[in-house]
Amino acid sequence: MFSLFLENVRIALDAIKGQLLRTILTVLIIAIGITALVAILTFLGALEKTITGDFASMGANTFTLQRYEFSTRNNNQREKVNPIISYRDVRQFKEKFEYPFSNTAISFTGTRSAEVRYENEKTDPEVAVLGVNENYLKNTGTSVENGRDFTFFDVENNNHVCLIGADFSKNLFKNSDPIQKIISIRGVKFRVVGVLESKGATFRNNQDLRVLIPLQVARSMFALPNINYSISVKVDDKQFLEGAQDEAIVTFRNVRGLNPVEENNFGLERSDDLINRIANITGYLYWAAWIISVITILGSSIALMNIMLVSVTERTREIGVRKALGAKKHTISGQFFLETVLIGQLGGVLGIFLGILVGGLAASLSNFQFAIPWLAIVAAVVTSFLTAVVSGSYPALKAAKQDPIESLRYE
Repeated sequence: MFSLFLENVRIALDAIKGQLLRTILTVLIIAIGITALVAILTFLGALEKTITGDFASMGANTFTLQRYEFSTRNNNQREKVNPIISYRDVRQFKEKFEYPFSNTAISFTGTRSAEVRYENEKTDPEVAVLGVNENYLKNTGTSVENGRDFTFFDVENNNHVCLIGADFSKNLFKNSDPIQKIISIRGVKFRVVGVLESKGATFRNNQDLRVLIPLQVARSMFALPNINYSISVKVDDKQFLEGAQDEAIVTFRNVRGLNPVEENNFGLERSDDLINRIANITGYLYWAAWIISVITILGSSIALMNIMLVSVTERTREIGVRKALGAKKHTISGQFFLETVLIGQLGGVLGIFLGILVGGLAASLSNFQFAIPWLAIVAAVVTSFLTAVVSGSYPALKAAKQDPIESLRYE
């Protein structure tokens, strides 16, 4: 039995070599469908890992007060315009919110196009400058790689100190230690006290090309109207999260002067809720990827079946000779079926390679965290095998049913 299988493999390989151009075209047809599947799944995996990682670093015991809820609105529904979260709001909230075992972080983005100078060197005008208080790093899951974090006294005394992103060590300070160096932003000098850990970039928002400065100093530098602040609250234990959320809502409603019958004119989001919503969104994207890929692979399977039918027709005399020599139906069908499976697996391997290459390149250009797409690889192997099975079954049966006498007469 095993020797018969090896014989069929040898015949299948000889047939593949004998029709090299046709085989290459068939493999490429299958590879296109597999490439589409693997590339899309690879890119979606990198996207999900990057976004989920960004929110997961905040922990499951953090929530944020913001201008709007993070939700999809009905286009037919008139959107409610919420007021911005002003400095007066955040100041009063911080004074009134006294929930135990919690830390409140306040921040705002002063600009995303600052130019940072150090001695005779300067960056491109694409640096984000954020005003933060002493709890910002703790609440956002960010660590200091070198140096120290802000202290309460840095913020309260308006000290001109700053924390810089990891990319500054590659440009401004590529030949020196940035700690205790003096940099200039809009003519204001700051002493570098810490370098943040690298967090990469998401949707062109480079987390490593930013400068954090004390909140009050930032307010004096960026006195723009309608600055929208962000409030983040972190509790020490997740069991206190529900109570802290309720207290925060009540406190902020009092800050906004809302009466009991009025709806909230602000949003509250938990970090784990955002992760779950992102998982749901990427789930829909995975389904869309499968639908697109199945359509592509369906076309590949039809092409493969037609090519194998042509091969059966061209090798009719060969089938007649083999049957005249005693070959049984299952031997003939096994030969053509195995040949189809081998072509399908060659297309699958090529598709996996090209898919990972294309998906990885797209993830790299988007600054997403690439990981080996095991799901995509397994899906590609299974899909290419099933494609070959479906495409090869009918040609194999047709070859097995050939009449040996008529086959020998075929010209």
